[in-house]
Amino acid sequence: MSHYHYHCVSSAKAFGGKPEDYAELHRWMDRSRGSTSKLLHRMLAHHTQGIADAVTVFGDTITNSNGRQVPTTLLAEQHVMEDLGFIPTLDHYIELMTCPRWVSRPARLLFSRLNPEQQEPEADAG
Repeated sequence: MSHYHYHCVSSAKAFGGKPEDYAELHRWMDRSRGSTSKLLHRMLAHHTQGIADAVTVFGDTITNSNGRQVPTTLLAEQHVMEDLGFIPTLDHYIELMTCPRWVSRPARLLFSRLNPEQQEPEADAG
């Protein structure tokens, strides 16, 4: 979906209440969208860990305007399914990543300063 509002409308249709009942959660799910134009902004919350994080942030349920308590997990899962068609794990995104040299170089320098007598560990390739 192209905008969090459509997720809100979908949640209201599925669970009752008004679209604005779900706006805070769906804005949170897409919070990284303003930082990049790439669809990979979804790697911040569109996976199993992101769904678990939503429960930590919003609690176990969200009470809609009809007084119904809707499990946060179901709302976050619905959001991810609408965007991706399945619920990936964080590993699905990690597999897409490469580790540039600038990520590992400071760690290697720190290791050599802290352990001058030991041989430097091998850099992680991925």
